[in-house]
Amino acid sequence: MSRFFDPPKPKEPIANAMVDKTYKAMRIKVFLGAFLGYAGYYLVRKNLSLAAPDMINDGILDAGKVGLAMSAVSIAYAFSKFIMGSVSDRSDSRKFLCVGLVLSALTMIAVGVMPFGTNVGVNTAIIFALMLVVGWLSGFGWPPCGRIMAHWFSQNERSFKMSAWNISHTIGSFSLGFLAIAGVALFADLGIAQTWRGNFVFPAIIAIIIAVFCWWAIRDTPESCGLPSVQDWRQDYSGVKSKGATGEKLPFKVLFVDYVLKNRLLWVVALSNIFVYMVRYGIGDWAPTFLQNAGIMTAAESKIAFSVHNIVGAVGTLLCGLATSKIFKGRCAPMNTICMLACMLGVLIYWFVGAGYVEMSHGMQKTLVYVALCLIGFFIYGPVALTGVQALNLVPKNAAGTAAGFVGLFGYFLGDAIFSKIIVGGVANSAGWNAANLTVAIGAGVGVILCALLIRPESKQQA
Repeated sequence: MSRFFDPPKPKEPIANAMVDKTYKAMRIKVFLGAFLGYAGYYLVRKNLSLAAPDMINDGILDAGKVGLAMSAVSIAYAFSKFIMGSVSDRSDSRKFLCVGLVLSALTMIAVGVMPFGTNVGVNTAIIFALMLVVGWLSGFGWPPCGRIMAHWFSQNERSFKMSAWNISHTIGSFSLGFLAIAGVALFADLGIAQTWRGNFVFPAIIAIIIAVFCWWAIRDTPESCGLPSVQDWRQDYSGVKSKGATGEKLPFKVLFVDYVLKNRLLWVVALSNIFVYMVRYGIGDWAPTFLQNAGIMTAAESKIAFSVHNIVGAVGTLLCGLATSKIFKGRCAPMNTICMLACMLGVLIYWFVGAGYVEMSHGMQKTLVYVALCLIGFFIYGPVALTGVQALNLVPKNAAGTAAGFVGLFGYFLGDAIFSKIIVGGVANSAGWNAANLTVAIGAGVGVILCALLIRPESKQQA
């Protein structure tokens, strides 16, 4: 690893009279940097999904190749989030996040300006390779943010702060659609025939601007600013103690073997994350297809339902984080269990209504589907955020990125790519959507059990 990415050394402590004021101001700046920085990564991840229809019309891709090209991002990201997690634990979070975001944006700009030919196979191979790069660079986003949250916020406040931070990906995804529309319009005004290129270029430029802001706002650790550790400042000494000093660059063997592979509770968190992501994407990503195929909603109505499902998720994330902090004193397992129970209920309603087991009017069927999607959306994003918090709470600050990456690998590769895409999609293709939605409901039930297994150990850890 280049010395450029090495974490900064602790600075000479500032005057005690300035500590409180400086700490409060720096925490706001660092939080905003992490929030907007991670949102920025979502401006340069799903661009191909928005550009694909026009690229197909222009003969750049065909419908059968689009799914293959888009899968590259998820596959690369799953492994990158894990591997880059351990690297980020030994790196300056500011440099790590900003460099990754700029490189991701430049890669998307490269897609937008690439002079594609008429050979669809060659075009697909080029785009697949570039999407692999984007997916890998996306792994530079979450781990340094996890490191930031671990160093700047103590354990008993982290559940709410991280839930608030987790909304950043919703803001990023929401903003991408509007920025893509603006980019296409801008390219049309400039007289560029292939206006789909604006889907890649304009959001990427905004992402670079965000990276500049993050460079100004983010600092790696309080100690690198001459401040005491957050534990000393808040007098909160809960959490796992490190084998090295705060901010020390630990060897990979210590990070991965001692803190991850030998950590049985972290394995349970990782396994539970599989089923959290199975429900998240098994419902969210397939909802438009299922609702249209089943004749429950039109194409426009299914997109509205998808948006509502995600919007209520932002509210649910905040309230779940607040409840975890205030009611359960930072313990995530009880809230995760409650949320997954509510999600299972929502999926069961979704399955039961969609299967048409009870005769009802079309309007009532549509209403109940909305209720189910809102219930699932409201409660699923709490566990999405809180499993990340659990990962941080189970390791010392030096290993925050490694633990987050390990849990994320299980969520994105197994939960998303394998369970929600391949298994749920395969069941729908072979046995129909009735069986597919029931499969997601079973997955939610397994998630409830795994989340509940952590209630007692978590209580003992914080006793």
